[in-house]
Amino acid sequence: MTAFPSPSRLLPPAYRPLFAHRDFRRLLPALAACDLGDGMSMVAVAWTALAIAPPGRAGLLVGAAVAAYALPGAAGALLLGRWLRRLPAWRLLAADSWLRAVLLGCVPLAWALGELRPAGYVALLAGSSVLHAWGGAGKYALLARVLPAGQRLAANALVSSSGSAAVIVGPALAGFLAAAVSPAWIIGLDAASFAVLAVRAGRLGSRKRTAGQAPAEGAADDATDSAPAPVDTGQAAAGRRLLRGQPELLGILALTWFFNFLYGPVEVALPLHVTGDLHAGARLLGLYWTLFGAGAVLGALCAGTLRRLPLWPVTLGIVAGWGLTLVPFGLGAPAAVTLACFSLGGIIYGPFTALSFTLFQDRTPAALLTTVLAARGAALLTAAPVGTALGGPLTAALGPRTVLAASGLATLALAATTATARALGTAHRTGGSESEPAPAEPGAPS
Repeated sequence: MTAFPSPSRLLPPAYRPLFAHRDFRRLLPALAACDLGDGMSMVAVAWTALAIAPPGRAGLLVGAAVAAYALPGAAGALLLGRWLRRLPAWRLLAADSWLRAVLLGCVPLAWALGELRPAGYVALLAGSSVLHAWGGAGKYALLARVLPAGQRLAANALVSSSGSAAVIVGPALAGFLAAAVSPAWIIGLDAASFAVLAVRAGRLGSRKRTAGQAPAEGAADDATDSAPAPVDTGQAAAGRRLLRGQPELLGILALTWFFNFLYGPVEVALPLHVTGDLHAGARLLGLYWTLFGAGAVLGALCAGTLRRLPLWPVTLGIVAGWGLTLVPFGLGAPAAVTLACFSLGGIIYGPFTALSFTLFQDRTPAALLTTVLAARGAALLTAAPVGTALGGPLTAALGPRTVLAASGLATLALAATTATARALGTAHRTGGSESEPAPAEPGAPS
């Protein structure tokens, strides 16, 4: 008989040693299940809101629901450090997972009882996300604890790839499931995945406490096992002081904030465009997000090749390109055209985060980089959630097609305004002092 290779043998060599660690082998499937559940919730959260929205209030409720699934997590990252920063990583991950499991699990329960109301639905989503940034910090800190230093990069890459794959598979799966069951039950599947992760994280912590360590030693180990805060507010404040004297870095930060902010309304307007303008169902919404996710993964993989080009023009080109892909929505283009545009938009959007980070790295002295990046993270945490929250009233007032096109046109205006301001700033510097030439673009020939 022919022996089949074990699944780990099918992986690239760099990933195979990871599966020699029992804790990682058991943790990874739970993390992947949660990623898939969150991918499905990209469709299910908005679709459930549509199912329970009062007449004429769908736009407001979808905007509130999508924002509630993200904005409280940003607030929790900024405000809860005093109480959570000293907790061990496994406790943070378990606490976030249990909170999401219980509150998201109430959504299908309330649906089954006929008691799922808009206000209660938004409250459950908001409560479930309060600790999510801390849970993410705990997840990566826990990976660092269960694996040796030389295997952490491969583990982080594998876990990140799981999240990217879930963005591709999850929406499509949710679209198919929503044709058979209520989308509230899909949120229930997400809740179940978090319950599994909470149990797994708790067992890791329990095994550690009962592994024969003396109490004092175990307590000390827990203290050193705390996860880093999602936002270091002290470093962020110091970073803001540094940024005030760095106009170019402030320009990069402002561009990134507004780019993410203008993306937010898309998450609200797209489901309403599918139902109201195209008169289609959850499968089509899932297909939009699946194509976008696949394009974004492909675009992110191509980011390294763009490093050879001047980064500022490429970054502004990405902003303008994404804006252009949204304009056909406002022109009444058929679904096949807008699906192609959204897929292309994902490819264009994909490299942006990597290039934005690279601009910060190139423009910041190495000794100040961590401080400046902390300020960047704190500032950007609210951009997309605030845009999403505003997307609800805008879509209710203007209609989804108008909001999608307006988001695209505003993004084009953002690129044009930034390019003009940058050109004027460069002209001012070169005209004011010929002995101080404008800095060369990274990747440009010297």
